[in-house]
Amino acid sequence: MRIRAGYQITYDCPAPTPMLLMLNVRPERLSDLETPDLIHTQPHVPLRQYRDQFGNLCARILAPAGRMVLSADFVIRDSGRPDPVFPDAGQMLIDQLPDDVIVFLLGSRYCDTQELNDLAWKLFGDIAPGWARAQAIVKYAHERITFGYEHARPTRTAFEAHEERLGVCRDYAHLAITLCRCMNIPARYCTGYLGDIGIPPSGPGDYSAWMEVYLGGQWRTLDARHNKPRIGRIMMALGRDATDVAIVTNFGPATLADFQVITDELPETLARVG
Repeated sequence: MRIRAGYQITYDCPAPTPMLLMLNVRPERLSDLETPDLIHTQPHVPLRQYRDQFGNLCARILAPAGRMVLSADFVIRDSGRPDPVFPDAGQMLIDQLPDDVIVFLLGSRYCDTQELNDLAWKLFGDIAPGWARAQAIVKYAHERITFGYEHARPTRTAFEAHEERLGVCRDYAHLAITLCRCMNIPARYCTGYLGDIGIPPSGPGDYSAWMEVYLGGQWRTLDARHNKPRIGRIMMALGRDATDVAIVTNFGPATLADFQVITDELPETLARVG
């Protein structure tokens, strides 16, 4: 499968403003690119890239005063297969987990485990550890929250999402991640492209948030927002929660003036004959 992906994000800055960008696909997907995944800036400004502690590809710019447009338009290949399921994936004992996985058991800014620990054990303590328990948590978060862009609030924690029962994809992810961590299942936050491939169109393009859980010695994809396997995920970044994967972090005033995201399936190219 071939997918066209990209964005155009416009900011108005009253003064020169440093920005941290997390807009590229994860390094693991670079070999799938048919065309380069480049960040374009208008006006042109120098851009410096590095990898953070989670391996995400980050970029730094100094946006000048005035209007700044960030954009990209690229083609990437994908397997075209839905997210795999692993019903036999077991839950490892904490003392057997790799050192770099332990951090994804801890509470974080939006994943306030201390507020949900008792509830988690009450709801899921009798479910067999492993895939069945993780799937039960995802189902609970999916049914607990009502989706709506009008419900978006960047300061909402997992506990607040649980109590308010409203939110967007990040709130579903935060709630499911937090409940998994309470049940000693390492879970991390993921963000990236997820277009309406294989399902009816659902509205304007946007980025999506989902989660990965560490079961059976590997990271496995789960999605509390949709609660079913999807086709065509393109991960951009992962971390403890939304704090670690913000697509744009501005260090100063900057007003978002326009936001467009594209994720469209393309036809396969015809093989050359000759």
